[in-house]
Amino acid sequence: MTTYLDFEKPIAELESKIAELRHLPNSADVDIADEVMRLQDKVQKLLRQTYAKLTPWQRVLVARHVERPHAQRYIDRLIADYQPLAGDRAFGEDFAVVGGLGRLGGRSVVVIGQEKGDDTDSRIKHNFGMPRPEGYRKAQRLMKLADRFRLPVLTLVDTPGAYPGLDAEARGQAEAIATSIDTCLAIGVPLVSVVIGEGGSGGALAIASADKVFMLENAVYSVITPEGCASILWRSNAQAQEAAEAMKVTAQDLKRLDVIDEVIPEPMGGAHRAPDETIDTVGKAVSSALEQLGNLDSDTLRRQRQDKFLAMGKKGL
Repeated sequence: MTTYLDFEKPIAELESKIAELRHLPNSADVDIADEVMRLQDKVQKLLRQTYAKLTPWQRVLVARHVERPHAQRYIDRLIADYQPLAGDRAFGEDFAVVGGLGRLGGRSVVVIGQEKGDDTDSRIKHNFGMPRPEGYRKAQRLMKLADRFRLPVLTLVDTPGAYPGLDAEARGQAEAIATSIDTCLAIGVPLVSVVIGEGGSGGALAIASADKVFMLENAVYSVITPEGCASILWRSNAQAQEAAEAMKVTAQDLKRLDVIDEVIPEPMGGAHRAPDETIDTVGKAVSSALEQLGNLDSDTLRRQRQDKFLAMGKKGL
């Protein structure tokens, strides 16, 4: 059963009518097939109109949609012969970060993703995609493994932010994020990152300091959630929509600001309406990027990656 967002109510009503018609028997007075086709055309037109003018806040809602594909689904579809690896070799396992070895289009890769989970039990298991320090240290371990064996790295970003709990802070959350960013910038193999849903703060940047940073069309990427920003500036999250507008969280805004390299289009109505098509599009974009980056030596990769992030914020100055 499809879950609809508030701004999709007109679409929900039409699709509900289509479902009702499909359960009706044909009669001489009404050609149900023709009526269904007419309503389906209307749904497609309404989807195009709605998604062509999404506000930043609406894109935040789409990025958080419960049916949007998460990292493990990307891995299951794109990565052949996937061998998951666990633990940070220091404290323990963090299920908010998944990763391992496999092949993308015949090319051996290391893949790392932030996993939110798909139902109540899995969301609790994966801590709603909010990694603890051991998750980032596991990511560092996998990136160093990739560097040692000359394997490219793919990271899938989807987190509201790093876990802010006392236990995480006690185990060095800030240091783990900083060291993870440093590891991203230090490895001498191609590193491609895709923001597939939410890219929240240092929790996202820790695995997204990459040669190529892609964002799905309806993904968001920011230093803080709109609700968090609103609670700081206005002492209430009621202004979250206004905060989302001011923060420039959308892929389109970030591409204009040169924070990301490319926007990957989503199927009409968002990734949650056609997850496999979305994943395949991401796979093609990543494979193309790895093909280009594979021609560069380690020193060039490191230098260009570091220069890229040092140059951010200078546009227009």
